[in-house]
Amino acid sequence: MPLAELERLRRKVEAGDVLSDAELDALRAEAAQRPGATLRLTVAHALVNADAEREALPLMQALRRDFPEDLQVRLGLARALLGLERHRDAEVELRDALVLSPGDPEALKVLAVLALRQGEAARARAYVAEAVARDPFDAEAKLLRAELESADLPPVPQPEAQVLRPEFTAALSAALGRAGVGFRRQGRDLLVKLASGGVGRVDVGSLYAAYHADPGAQGLTAHVEALVARLGGLSSGVGPSGVALDTLRPVLRPAGFVAGTQGSLFRPGPEGLEIYYVLEDAEFVRYLPASALGSPGLTLEAVDAAAWRNLDAHPADVRPVVIDRGEVRLAEAFSGLWAVTGGDGLDGARLLTKAQRRWIDAATGGGRLRVNLGQREVALLCRDSDAASVRALTELGHASDGVPGLYLLEGDSLRLA
Repeated sequence: MPLAELERLRRKVEAGDVLSDAELDALRAEAAQRPGATLRLTVAHALVNADAEREALPLMQALRRDFPEDLQVRLGLARALLGLERHRDAEVELRDALVLSPGDPEALKVLAVLALRQGEAARARAYVAEAVARDPFDAEAKLLRAELESADLPPVPQPEAQVLRPEFTAALSAALGRAGVGFRRQGRDLLVKLASGGVGRVDVGSLYAAYHADPGAQGLTAHVEALVARLGGLSSGVGPSGVALDTLRPVLRPAGFVAGTQGSLFRPGPEGLEIYYVLEDAEFVRYLPASALGSPGLTLEAVDAAAWRNLDAHPADVRPVVIDRGEVRLAEAFSGLWAVTGGDGLDGARLLTKAQRRWIDAATGGGRLRVNLGQREVALLCRDSDAASVRALTELGHASDGVPGLYLLEGDSLRLA
């Protein structure tokens, strides 16, 4: 590609414009042939410009792995995370950017906006003041400072006083009953009869946490009624035209796991585990019912192949972590422990995909690893030869809905240790 054309595309992306498919393909091809982070980062930003943050995120995460000291990579990753409304993760990346470049105005301005969204006016003003001090001619920072100084910021919305989890669960159960939505409790979950048949599994703890994180102006009763309206309208994903295979993902569950009274589709997995199939959904877990195999031409083999293919296309970042008083937290440096950080409940299954194993090998150096699948939302790893880290994973144990014991991951094999 001529340099003039390459520069035109780069400036177009920098301006926030959306590239045509042909332009994006040309930019991808050029980025694949050139070393360094610049063009790969430009491709990722082009995807964000086109509202394709889900596609951009793994590119940004790969860039952070390959270029951990690159400030622009950190800022780009924060941008993709913000587009996916993963504000806390974005804030972590922005703070890392400030470690690389103390006082960076771009990171400070975005942190100020995040603080403002959370109603933390004092923190937002402090970030903006530092940005202006660093660059007195930054028009964007000065405008933000003026808005903060003139704004009458509302207080942060607070949930109703003393709404505890048992009260939340009782209110949700009552609202389901009033709406005629069939359900039953199973451990910390609710099994909900879906509108189109089949059963969906709902993590009450996650719903309760979401209520406290963003209760809005609704009271508890209004909140759970709105939630039930969404639950009652969910589909099992099996319609007249069959199953949308591109929405399927595999999940690992302990042997003997029961997904619902009507039966969910599964097959035996690695030792002590079973593989179930869920439909991609940002809020609710919906297991594919075994009755889906009644659709024309749909087989367990076809479902399984599609689910693993879809998951292989979306590996998650592998980050160092520490275990602090039973809580898993991101670490700032090498700790001997790592986590696959997709955070969508699929990280255990990701261990069995080729793309994820490449990311794991790059982070850990490869070789035989110990795995803790005891926390459903995260897969934890350490080197099998690291006795102290193996002990830490053993002592962490497992949650009530997690997988007990430790596993060995070696090549394509995942088996009980």
